Amino acid sequence: MAEETGTTTPTPHVADSHGLIRVHGARENNLKDVSIEIPKRRLTVFTGVSGSGKSSLVFDTIAAESQRLINETYPAFVQGFMPNLARPDVDILDGLTTAIIVDQHRMGGDPRSTVGTATDADAVLRILFSRLGKPYIGSPKAFSFNIASISGAGAVTVERAGQKVKERRSFSITGGMCPRCEGRGAVTDLDLAQLYDETLSLNEGAITVPGYKGGGWNSRLYIESGFFDPDKPISKFTEKELRDFLHREPTRMKIAGINMTYEGLIPRIQKSMLSKDKESMQPHIREFVERAVTFATCPDCDGTRLNEGARSSKIDGISIADACAMQISDLAAWVKGLDEPSVAPLLTSLGRTLDSFVEIGLGYLSLDRPAGTLSGGEAQRTKMIRHLGSSLTDVTYVFDEPTTGLHPHDIQRMNGLLLRLRDKGNTVLVVEHKPEVIAIADHVVDLGPGAGAGGGTVCFQGTVEGLRTGGTITGRHFGDRAALKDTVRKPTGTLQIRGASTHNLRDVDVDIPLGVLAVVTGVAGSGKSSLVQGSIPAGAGVISVDQGAIRGSRRSNPATYTGLLDPIRKAFAKQNGVKPTLFSPNSEGACPTCNGAGVIYTDLAMMAGVATTCEECDGKRFEASVLGYHLGGRDISEVLAMPVTEAEGFFAAGEAHTPAAHRILQRLKDVGLGYLTIGQPLTTLSGGERQRLKLATHMADKGGVYVLDEPTAGLHLADVEQLLGLLDRLVDSGKSVIVVEHHQAVMAHADWIIDLGPGAGHDGGRIVFEGTPADLVAARATLTAEHLAEYVGA
Repeated sequence: MAEETGTTTPTPHVADSHGLIRVHGARENNLKDVSIEIPKRRLTVFTGVSGSGKSSLVFDTIAAESQRLINETYPAFVQGFMPNLARPDVDILDGLTTAIIVDQHRMGGDPRSTVGTATDADAVLRILFSRLGKPYIGSPKAFSFNIASISGAGAVTVERAGQKVKERRSFSITGGMCPRCEGRGAVTDLDLAQLYDETLSLNEGAITVPGYKGGGWNSRLYIESGFFDPDKPISKFTEKELRDFLHREPTRMKIAGINMTYEGLIPRIQKSMLSKDKESMQPHIREFVERAVTFATCPDCDGTRLNEGARSSKIDGISIADACAMQISDLAAWVKGLDEPSVAPLLTSLGRTLDSFVEIGLGYLSLDRPAGTLSGGEAQRTKMIRHLGSSLTDVTYVFDEPTTGLHPHDIQRMNGLLLRLRDKGNTVLVVEHKPEVIAIADHVVDLGPGAGAGGGTVCFQGTVEGLRTGGTITGRHFGDRAALKDTVRKPTGTLQIRGASTHNLRDVDVDIPLGVLAVVTGVAGSGKSSLVQGSIPAGAGVISVDQGAIRGSRRSNPATYTGLLDPIRKAFAKQNGVKPTLFSPNSEGACPTCNGAGVIYTDLAMMAGVATTCEECDGKRFEASVLGYHLGGRDISEVLAMPVTEAEGFFAAGEAHTPAAHRILQRLKDVGLGYLTIGQPLTTLSGGERQRLKLATHMADKGGVYVLDEPTAGLHLADVEQLLGLLDRLVDSGKSVIVVEHHQAVMAHADWIIDLGPGAGHDGGRIVFEGTPADLVAARATLTAEHLAEYVGA
């Protein structure tokens, strides 16, 4: 027998010594030479005021470099098809593992994309119906609303024994697409009166569609086509001429010596405008589409997107259309009840995916829900589905505020999921503001102390207990609790909603008080947005500020987005007696070398492109002659480099006094963006900053009712206080403010609360409480009441 030689602990293996992610000298965006060590296989929460550099450190440095290094392992040919990622501005990054990013970017707004297609649940369901559906109609393609049924026949030439032989061949593909709506579930009707003025001829500008006026190629295509007399009013067109004008099939022709394709006006508009996501359109085109197009449920497929054959094949009396329309929690129960040994692995896989939906708090969705209609928080949790059952370990999961859009009741469940991912041996990095999530962290990194140029340094790193006593802004506000108001404002009127039945609402009647701060709350999926966004009557003077992304290129900045650049350009032009276009980096005044970008981008094919500061303008974006013009002793590049607070003082008085610019800057300051430089690219702004920028822009709109969708998303605890002050100022100025919100501080500060529930999906859609926050806390009859009472210490 072998003898024990002692109880000394064996020396750790060298492979186990790599327990840290080391970052040294990070300077991405506003980071100021940050050096930090993050423990692996732990839950680390990054916090700090909005704009302090959290996303720059976590996403733009750690996750970006991990992804770039993984992409470099692929052959050069494959890299040519992948996004080119530049190396972050950092000296050393050591100990990285594979990063899986679960961010809050909205899912694509393509009308064909649904919750089922985005999570692959649809693909498994189609296979299930192709195996078990009665009557049998074909392969899984026969149940897909993205595949059309086609057939064809013809002669083909094949070579046999040195001779060419012609044979007749035929083929057919059975798809599930509804032929009427082409798998979109909705049909569009065009109001012809909005497309053209029939009293005018084409030469007189009869076509009123945006982009078809003023002698451009679009209008010349019709004027010079030769199918009709361009001087004849459209009302006098013959039947054939009108058909050629509106519906003609694509026809190749020469216009002014250039080969072009002529197509009827209606199919041309359908392809160029109606097939796109409405939210991604330019404002004037969206306005035209809303005016000219009526969207209705397809009468042939009743909105299911599937043809009659796909709907006829059933399992236990349920068609695939019925299954996709079910609430996912109900569909999961139905799948569990199927006892079919021949497809057991398929049922197990589908059941696991559907259970993940329920577990993550999305059981109230249905698989046929368009992906573009999901909120940022719902989209993020939908992306999490595929990672929950993953067998991967030792990877880095990066989350961007995973509690966005979650009721306090749901946050506990999300915390459980984050801890479960950590306990499997993964590194979990979370950018978050909610104290409930910070409290479960193994390690906390607090960035700041301020935002923008005032941030970008690590103020604290350590345990949660250390954060509480660390003296940072986050530590000081960690225990903040907003108190219930002693007195609430009296309504000046009501906004009536009657018989609201959008999505899961159950014929809801409610009077929303005006002239006060009204908060609509309830668990995720209870029907809040359906009530506020989908049921408020049109024309009620409503200004809606939702969480939709701001679309803008790296040339866009707060000055261009808010319209601030226009009065600034005019002020410079008036002072110097020159044209306003000289003072735009996107127009005549742009540096000719970098075309007003300030940097020169060098494309290196499959390698990451290189951006170098333009030597001609030294990154100032304007040509030298333009920088010779001054206003108040500053040139245009110096003005665009000013923070909002400084610019607000600059344009308030003296030679640079410009009331129009001062008003816009005052609004930016009011929403807490005083630290932003007015020429900072929009692509560098955080999610919270973008939403407040949008709010500042809408504050100038004429309207009496503001509807805000979770304005605390992306806000630090210290910033929430400032937001409450802004909401109070809006109400005190005579506006009515309706807020869809989960944050207990906003609920406690409200004058009136409308609570929906009691649950989500078909368990919600009802008003479970209306009244003051004090009454809600006293009643303790709903989930919201329980959490609010605990929050205010009642």
